[in-house]
Amino acid sequence: MEDLDVPRSVPGAAESIVDTLAAFGLTSDEPMIYQSLRTPAYEIALQKLRGMNAAYPCCCTRREILDSALHGIEGPVYPGTCRNGIPDGREGKAWRVRTGDEPVSFEDMLQGRISQRLNREVGDFVIKRADGFFAYQLAVVIDDADQGITHVVRGADLLHSTPRQIHLQRLLGLPTPNYMHLPVAVNEKGEKLSKQTLAKPVEKDPYTLFDALVFLRQEPPKSLRRIDEMLGWGMENWKPEKVTGCQQFPV
Repeated sequence: MEDLDVPRSVPGAAESIVDTLAAFGLTSDEPMIYQSLRTPAYEIALQKLRGMNAAYPCCCTRREILDSALHGIEGPVYPGTCRNGIPDGREGKAWRVRTGDEPVSFEDMLQGRISQRLNREVGDFVIKRADGFFAYQLAVVIDDADQGITHVVRGADLLHSTPRQIHLQRLLGLPTPNYMHLPVAVNEKGEKLSKQTLAKPVEKDPYTLFDALVFLRQEPPKSLRRIDEMLGWGMENWKPEKVTGCQQFPV
């Protein structure tokens, strides 16, 4: 359960997510773990990176970065202000990982070859925030490794995060899973459907699963009625070529 940002966690939200998945026959094979309880594991990884001189403290504010950074694939590229030491009179609160000019590449199972030069397109990125909470990029890498994850299937909105995670995996000597990034549902403005864009919550109706198969262009037969039938048909008849190369589908 990705509940890293404890102050912003809504009471009952985690249980609601689990209940919704269960309503569609999707349950965990193993006991679920919560990122909010795994700080010691993330701290060990940070100390390992520090010992390799692969991570360093940073004192820069968001405004300072915006004022001096170039624009990258997802916003400002960190200019490396604290890379060789914190300016006099300042205190480092966040922690960043060093990036290099060597391309980080992987073969996505739907999106094809993805490659980034992290130092130019992202910059040294934060792995522990100034407020003391660990960043998603580090947490998910440690979680995947600890759980023995071999395949990660998620939305294409996280596609550009994957090279950062692979960079951390390589630094920490961890295996790299196979990745598949599915198209995300977007509104007429091209915005991902979410709470921020006032999207409606998922309805716990068996035909929602049928609609999801249709949305992913899988052409399920209308004779499907039960959830187990829909899941079974989806697993047996999944055609990745129907969505290969697509990152967004308008609703």
